Amino acid sequence: MMHFTINPSLSDSLECTSCPEDFWSNPQRDHCVPKKTEFLSYHGPLGICLTTTSLLGTFICAVVLGIFICHRRTPIVRASNSELSFQLLMSLKLCFLCSLLFIGRPRMWTCQMRHAAFGISFVLCVSCILVKTMVVLAVFKASKPGGGASMKWFGAMQQRGTVLFLTSIQAAICTTWLVSSSPTPHKNTQYHNDKIVYECSVGSTVGFAVLLGYIGVLAFLSFLIAFLVRNLPDSFNEAKFITFSMLIFCAVWVAFVPAYVSSPGNLADAVEVFAILASSFGLLITLFGPKCYIILLRPEMNTKKAVMGRGIVS
Repeated sequence: MMHFTINPSLSDSLECTSCPEDFWSNPQRDHCVPKKTEFLSYHGPLGICLTTTSLLGTFICAVVLGIFICHRRTPIVRASNSELSFQLLMSLKLCFLCSLLFIGRPRMWTCQMRHAAFGISFVLCVSCILVKTMVVLAVFKASKPGGGASMKWFGAMQQRGTVLFLTSIQAAICTTWLVSSSPTPHKNTQYHNDKIVYECSVGSTVGFAVLLGYIGVLAFLSFLIAFLVRNLPDSFNEAKFITFSMLIFCAVWVAFVPAYVSSPGNLADAVEVFAILASSFGLLITLFGPKCYIILLRPEMNTKKAVMGRGIVS
């Protein structure tokens, strides 16, 4: 929107001068003043709250990882596929940390990195969950007569390879997006006349949609497989925890899309950070909360007999 100032220096006429893009006219209309700038700042109440929550989630992941490492030889950790659990905790730490890229004044590198880091971190996380769910199914099939061959497809190398392959697809999507139509910082003057809202334009909405869609497909597959095997015998029922965790994950991101589209300016960044933190905490609490409770508070349940009988296996 164009703003003008009136120059009263001429006695018989008024001269209008347009203000520069980053300025607007003062109430008296006699000179231009700088527009206020607005973005999701680390110094604002919302930014401080989101930053604190992100760092708290990272710290909790580190604590849980330490607990699992210290108790790695106990039945509950060994039965829960310790390698995938370690990978999952590391990827959750990355999910919490990537939310920090959405806070602060948008710059070229943060605009480019924020969605790439978010997309790759969450695909790594969901891939670990998907492979854990497939292992649950394979272990159950292997326990049946003549089903031993099913486990050869889910050895340690196959599990690592599957996670790496699924994550590399997301990396290729992010690379294509950044090369073809990279997100860039953008000054938005449409929301307020007296303010400049600094935000990151997504560049290609198709690239952003494909990134989110791929995460959604993997999450839905994880939920579907876990839901189908949720009623297996107790020794294999960690699928119930996975089902619940993926239900929370999917619900958060389904609610995110309309909220993100309808939120103006820096509120869109806050909505995305909230979705990242909410889904990350949902996965952390539902997947690792019961195990940490048993390890720390109910050690008598952390035996091979109790684990096999109560179903803390993946």
